Amino acid sequence: MVKIQEVAERAGVSLTTVSHVINHRDRVSPALRERVERAIAELGYIPNRQAQGLRTGRTNAIAIMIPDIGAPFYTELVRGLQTACDSEGLDALIYNTDVPGGHSEDHGLHYLRMIEKRGVDGLIVADAALHRIQHELLKVTVPTAFIGNLPNGAVDSIEQDGFDSAYRMGKYLISKGHTRIAHVTGPSFFNMSMIRQAGFEHALADAGHPIDDSLRYEGTFLPPAGHDAVRWLLERHSNNMPTAIFFASSRMARAALAALADRGIRVPGDIAVASYDLTKDLEDVRPRLTTIGVDPADLSRGALKLLNERVSGAYSGPPRRIVLPATLEVHMTA
Repeated sequence: MVKIQEVAERAGVSLTTVSHVINHRDRVSPALRERVERAIAELGYIPNRQAQGLRTGRTNAIAIMIPDIGAPFYTELVRGLQTACDSEGLDALIYNTDVPGGHSEDHGLHYLRMIEKRGVDGLIVADAALHRIQHELLKVTVPTAFIGNLPNGAVDSIEQDGFDSAYRMGKYLISKGHTRIAHVTGPSFFNMSMIRQAGFEHALADAGHPIDDSLRYEGTFLPPAGHDAVRWLLERHSNNMPTAIFFASSRMARAALAALADRGIRVPGDIAVASYDLTKDLEDVRPRLTTIGVDPADLSRGALKLLNERVSGAYSGPPRRIVLPATLEVHMTA
């Protein structure tokens, strides 16, 4: 097994310098850092995390709770967190709270208690569906950052600007001449669903268009809801179809595109389709979706920065809330 002393000898530096590089401290010049990293690579040196933990009192492990690892948004969120953790020498422990049949409050609470007992340095929670977990965050003893809208402000949080993004999409669709726009929302028990709905309907109101409740369908964020929404529209509004549909998630929108195509309904020729989300998987969808959202990697980096400042003691004040502006990407469907 290669020892740290061998790395120091190969690089021609002190043990302290090697330690600074391994622990990602900003006390080493770029030239020295490059020499140490080259020596580490050449020798195949692997730092002993347990020994590091005994010296620093840290585990160098971050727990991450998400609701659905199969959803593109959360897949990219986790990938971004793992990349950010790797760059800082941290281990990312992933806890997926989803169970067959959907979200489980009990499952999520079980993981939360397990994480506290495990002794990680910090926790990142990205599951806005579990309301009891949001309440439990008021009592959590582990430094924590939340990704999403956190009404009680229990811990540091970072989120997309749901109201403004939905408002902007509404204004965009109106600018394209649409006045009858169906809105397929997320579940009403998601606070973010209600925020986005409010933003979209505010755009309609500002343009002088009435809010037509009959054009609102409560979805689930999941693909089957996209198929169901198309069937609902055709059954309920066959004689007066809307000219556009705004989906609260790209997974519903993608399913709806397939359902519309199966029925010979052209997009955007017969009806325009737009959605929330800005994930890389959408680049291969045809016709390419017009969407609005935030790059999940930006949320990942922001959450880890908030958490690291807590763990290191660089910040010890009241919980902070960061809101990121969304990006509107106009493509083929609207």
